[in-house]
Amino acid sequence: MFGLGVKLTALCVCLLSALPTLLGLEQDPVMLSVEEGSVAILPCSLVGTNMESKLFDWKKVGEKGEGKKDMFMYDAGSLRDSARSGQDQQFDGRVSHFQDELKHGNASILITKTKVADSGDYTCDFLEPSQSLLPIQTSHIKLVVFKTLRDRSGETKGAAPEPSIKILGPTADGTLLQCVVRGASPKPEVQCQDSEGKVIPAKEPQVTERGGSFDVILQTTVTKTGNYSCVATQKEINHQIFAETFVTVNDKVPEDCSSKVPEDSSSKVHIGWLFAVFFLGALSLAAIQLVLLLTKRITINFNKGCSWRNSPDEGTPDEKGTLSPSEQNGTKETAVMV
Repeated sequence: MFGLGVKLTALCVCLLSALPTLLGLEQDPVMLSVEEGSVAILPCSLVGTNMESKLFDWKKVGEKGEGKKDMFMYDAGSLRDSARSGQDQQFDGRVSHFQDELKHGNASILITKTKVADSGDYTCDFLEPSQSLLPIQTSHIKLVVFKTLRDRSGETKGAAPEPSIKILGPTADGTLLQCVVRGASPKPEVQCQDSEGKVIPAKEPQVTERGGSFDVILQTTVTKTGNYSCVATQKEINHQIFAETFVTVNDKVPEDCSSKVPEDSSSKVHIGWLFAVFFLGALSLAAIQLVLLLTKRITINFNKGCSWRNSPDEGTPDEKGTLSPSEQNGTKETAVMV
C-alpha cells in the first residue's frame, strides 16, 4: 500500500506540472536578442482580459541550480519594482511596465540599460489575486544580450570576432589544428570544417567566461591535406563567422634513424671494417710498387745521362785536333766519372 501511495502521489505531481501545457496555458518560448546597453521589451499578454485588477509576476530563471530571481510583479495596482519591495538587486531601477496597455491584457515589461548578465530565461505568470499556486497562464522568454564589436571605421563586425586558426604541428595521426574565438557574446559554437563543410571531430573545447563574454579554444587533428575552416556560430543572434587556412599533412612521420638499429647491424659493421682493411692494404701495395717503378726509371735515366771525360794530360779533340792514341785504339786507361 505504501508503494502504491508513493506512485499515486508522483502521478498527481506530474499531472499538476503538466496541467498548464495540457490546457494550452503554457506558451512556446519567445527568442529575443538585443545589443548590450539597449532596451529590451519582454512580451507577455492575456488576450481579452483587463489586467488592471489582475496579478502577473515576472521572474528570471536561475542558473547552476540557483532559484528564480524576483524581477517584477504587478498585483492589482501594487508594484514590486524596486529592491525595497523585494525585487532582485540586479534589476533595481531598470524594469517598468506599460500601464496604459493593461486594460488590453498587455503585461509586457521593459528593461533598460541591458547587460550581458541579463541574458537568460524569464517567465511571466498570470495568477489570481488570491495567490493561487496554479497560474492561469505562463509565458517563457529567452533573452540574449550581446556585445557588438566594431572596427576602426565604426562598421559592425558581429558579436563574435573572426576566429584565429593556427597549425600547431604534426602528430602521429596527422596535423594538429587550433581554433580560437575571443570576446564573443553570446557564447558561440565553434567547429572545424573541411572544404566540403563536413565537421571534423574535435576535443571538448576550452571555454572561459569574463563578464558575459566568452573565449573558446578548440583543437582538432586533421588527416588530409586541404583547406580547413574554423567556424563560430551564434544561433541566438543569427550570426556566423569563419576563418580558413590550408593545411599540409605528411603521409608518413619521419623516423629518427639514430634511434633505430637493425638486428644485423653488428655483422654489417664487421664486414665493413674487413672491407676497409682490405682496401687500404691493396692501396698500400700499389703505392709501394709505384715508388719502386719510379725509382728504377730515375736510375736508368741518370746512368744514361753520365758522360766520360779524358784525363787532363790527354786533351780533347777540340783542344788538340786529334784523338789520343788510347781513344784511337778503342781502349780507355783513365776515367773520371762526373
